[in-house]
Amino acid sequence: MPDQTTVTTNTSWFSRVGSAFAGVIIGIVLIFACVWGLAWNEGNAIKVEKGLNEGAGLVVEVAASPIDPAKDQQLVHVVGDVAVTAPLTDGQFGVTATGVRLDRQVEMYQWQEVSKSETRTKLGGGEETVTTYTYTKVWSATPIDSSGFQTQAGHENPAMTLEASTVYATDATLGDFQLEENVLSQMDGAQALPLGAEQAEAIQAAAGQGRTLTVANNQIYIGANPQTPVVGDTRVTYQVTPAAETSIVARQNGDGFLPYRTRNGTEILMVASGDTPAADMFQSAQDANTFMAWAIRIGGVILLMVGFGLILAPLGVLADVLPLAGSIVRMGTGLIGFVLGLLVGTVTIGIAWFAFRPILTAIILLIGGAIAFVVWRFGRGRAKKKLAAEGPSASAA
Repeated sequence: MPDQTTVTTNTSWFSRVGSAFAGVIIGIVLIFACVWGLAWNEGNAIKVEKGLNEGAGLVVEVAASPIDPAKDQQLVHVVGDVAVTAPLTDGQFGVTATGVRLDRQVEMYQWQEVSKSETRTKLGGGEETVTTYTYTKVWSATPIDSSGFQTQAGHENPAMTLEASTVYATDATLGDFQLEENVLSQMDGAQALPLGAEQAEAIQAAAGQGRTLTVANNQIYIGANPQTPVVGDTRVTYQVTPAAETSIVARQNGDGFLPYRTRNGTEILMVASGDTPAADMFQSAQDANTFMAWAIRIGGVILLMVGFGLILAPLGVLADVLPLAGSIVRMGTGLIGFVLGLLVGTVTIGIAWFAFRPILTAIILLIGGAIAFVVWRFGRGRAKKKLAAEGPSASAA
């Protein structure tokens, strides 16, 4: 039998009306926030685009060795093999690896609550909600707060005392350049670090003899039995990012790298694997900027629809005195909220475009108007020809 609890709650019509009108305030705040966010997004997307275009026109190629002092404080593109000498060490468990970054990942076995509700509107406008809470045990990298569970007894999660961590190389170099965390954190190619029985003694010594550890399947298991985990058991895995050929676009600062600030304040510090041309790195950054702009546009319009839905929600609740009437009204308010959200969102984006790109917007409108005019003239001409062709036959009839 699944571990479940079912709770039935009843909400009066008056309470629902009060909550609905309180939601109107939230809806108004949400709409204003979305309008501001959509306008900000357009300005930020254009700012980043212009900053990247400026950077693409300024970047210069430099050799990894020797360092050219004449290029100091300039935006440079450098390619080379990253090298490290000292091993990386996680002192808590004595795990060592060779690379530029060692990531410790931690998961704890915990209770998780999942709820599913079914709501029925009753005659008179009240609601009956049946909520089923299901409890399962899962491995989670983040602590799950069990104090808010519907049924806390028997589902308590202990505190998560062990945290994830990252160790960066302090001696990483690319030619004569010294690499710091701002570069190393962007390097990819992380690989699972094998943990074998030969490391078990070192891991146990570092962790302390008072803790029961098992090292197997590339993980450290803290608990009695990995085959039958209990709540509170923890497993630790590692990933290491090896030193490899890397491309960097950044401001040359002595023998290191810092973000380059363009005239409009855009900061540029990009890292890519292998021998990646500067043009490709800037194009990838432009693509990421475009993707983020569209994600915020879509998310903003959806939230606008939610906001208008909250404002119109009292109409549906008031009509719920007759459940069928309430359903019909909610269908209408849902459609209105959809249209208003789409309209306000697109108008906001359009106005922001005009404010930040007036020339381009004017060109697009002129092109669109010209196309519409040509189509209208073409359609009108065909209609006249058709009428002229039908005229004699119609008169003869």
